[in-house]
Amino acid sequence: MACTLRDIFRDYAEVNDDITFLPQHVAIQLNDTHPALAVVELMRILVDEYRLPWEQAWEITQNTCAYTNHTLMPEALETWPVTLFEKLLPRHLQIIFEINHRFLEEVARRWSDKNHLLSSLSLIDEHHDKQIRMANLAIIGSHRVNGVAWLHSELVKKQLVPDFYFMTPEKFINQTNGVTPRRWVQQANPGLAAFLHQQLGEGWPTDLPLLSSLESLADDTAVIDNIRAIKFANKTALSQLVAQRYGIVLDPLAMFDCQVKRIHEYKRQLLNILHVIALYLDIKETGKTIAPKAHLFAGKAAPGYRMAKLIIQLINTVARKINRDPQVAGQLKVVFLEDYKVSLAEKIIPATDLSEQISTAGTEASGTSNMKFAMNGALTIGTYDGANIEIREAVGADNFYLFGAVAEEIEESRRIGYHHTFYHQNPAIARVVDTLVSGLFTADRELFAPLHQMLVGGDHYCHLLDFDSYCQAQQQAMIDFEQPEQWHRRALLNICRMGEFSSDRTIRGYARDIWGITS
Repeated sequence: MACTLRDIFRDYAEVNDDITFLPQHVAIQLNDTHPALAVVELMRILVDEYRLPWEQAWEITQNTCAYTNHTLMPEALETWPVTLFEKLLPRHLQIIFEINHRFLEEVARRWSDKNHLLSSLSLIDEHHDKQIRMANLAIIGSHRVNGVAWLHSELVKKQLVPDFYFMTPEKFINQTNGVTPRRWVQQANPGLAAFLHQQLGEGWPTDLPLLSSLESLADDTAVIDNIRAIKFANKTALSQLVAQRYGIVLDPLAMFDCQVKRIHEYKRQLLNILHVIALYLDIKETGKTIAPKAHLFAGKAAPGYRMAKLIIQLINTVARKINRDPQVAGQLKVVFLEDYKVSLAEKIIPATDLSEQISTAGTEASGTSNMKFAMNGALTIGTYDGANIEIREAVGADNFYLFGAVAEEIEESRRIGYHHTFYHQNPAIARVVDTLVSGLFTADRELFAPLHQMLVGGDHYCHLLDFDSYCQAQQQAMIDFEQPEQWHRRALLNICRMGEFSSDRTIRGYARDIWGITS
């Protein structure tokens, strides 16, 4: 961070020797709280090295910095012990104390009847051995604060930092994320890119709203057949990769149901695999048959995140059982693709039929994989969360499998402690959850006991609350997939209605609304 600021000041000095014009030439965008110390280092440079008065330095700092919150998860809202700063960064700690003192004086002056604000807005959390709140620092030190999807931005204002929003509502705006079609369509899906070049010319990668003109072709049988052939070719390529790496044979005609993202309880890979278990039990116990379906997972867990690693282990354990069972052969396959990275994503995303965007409502800031999948013609099964909301509005409710409780219902269910009711009064749910400790998938009945206990004893991310709704949405998607012409027509509609989700639109929004660049 200090090195970055040194680069900024060096480059600035080459074009301007008056530091007071810094905000007119430089914008520092703080992505989450990790670089929030840039506010303090910028102040240190301006006050200690340029000898500016505090008030002038603070005005320059605020007008230069802006803060993007990317997640509502606590781990992204960093706090650091005051004792650590005392040892490593004593001057920066002095500046933090001075920022806090002046800021709280202003709060007390403007809202003398609201003493609670002094505690919630302070840079120092006095309740936990004096921790420095980096999110508060980023907000105080910035002239704009934005979330990365409409719902996320609303939750930032109403739930995450409501007192800051009360104090300076003009700071808070939304900038919905986007993805680059040059990477995620033109490079990742050359078959689709060639089709788009043929239909739209060469301009669409930098002018993605041009996709909307494809909607007039949605009833053209030849075009739909072309979309279907492109998807089949991508699925064939992914099937070959899976066969080479894992020795698992996937049928390219099967539905490819994919969830690729960081492994985390709130992203609910566990809900996905519980549904797979339910399908498996239905086939085994009732003799039910289903159209061929392949569930593909990919993602990495944080090194110290035990539950996430256990979820990966569960997926692989269930996969081994299902993939070796001749009774479900030709109907159900499960694959966890290891070492997830961009190059692997470029294989999975173009081959996907059904995109899993199933985070607990109110937890996903935006998501970008949801955009990449939809842009490549996958239909989405998802919750009313993050950018799912805006994608559903864009592609049409009929082309999105919505399920689950909304954020307000999630909060209410946590308040009343719903989980006991769902497990104890719903035999279908109990049947699936109990396989984690029944010995069906592993002889070690204790291995997945922590997951079982989490679901039965707390279930903070509401897997069981949404389970029935999720299974119903999955069932409808499977029924619809058996009508391939209609499915691929809807895939084309997804593609042609994703023009607003280009990162070009996002960057233009930042430039216009945050950085003050008008041309």
